Amino acid sequence: MTQSTLVTEPGNGTLEIFALPTDTEFLQTLITDVFQNYWDQIHFGTAVQGAVWEVRAPNAPQRISLSDGYLTVDFGHWHFHLCIGEHRGPRNNPASEELARHRRTARAELYRRLREDGCPSSWGLRLFNGKDEQQMTVFLPNPYLTVEQKVLKEPRWAHLAMWDHLRETYLAVSYTHLDVYKRQVVVFPYLL
Repeated sequence: MTQSTLVTEPGNGTLEIFALPTDTEFLQTLITDVFQNYWDQIHFGTAVQGAVWEVRAPNAPQRISLSDGYLTVDFGHWHFHLCIGEHRGPRNNPASEELARHRRTARAELYRRLREDGCPSSWGLRLFNGKDEQQMTVFLPNPYLTVEQKVLKEPRWAHLAMWDHLRETYLAVSYTHLDVYKRQVVVFPYLL
């Protein structure tokens, strides 16, 4: 069973972090699963001090491919690239080993933000490059919010199905005490 770590981050509060492998095959499988199967339930972008981008995909990806270490998720009118594997760069301008390490995902994690009472209030997936700069955050469905990010009057625990799937599939972790607890206790507002 994968152990979690509690960290406190400025602006984020207390997070329970579940470390994930960062090899290319694992990340390609994970990101493909997230975007092929849950594209209409997630928001994604970056969440750094001073800026948070919460983008919704307009449709299912038309193509997900890997080239020179970069995974491309293409929605048709726009796409994004993540360096998750060995990267060399173009022949006329090859990437140095140092630059290739900088660009590549070096840390991946599932997380959940915990309120002061220890109850989870948001869930996500984060990727960081070799200099610990955030590459992407995927904001998972939240039982306290609609997909349009409106606060619900009552929690919809079914919104945690994606979290449960990712936790069980990629961490081999079944329910923890917080997973059971969160479905029994309803405290609003959700961001406390």
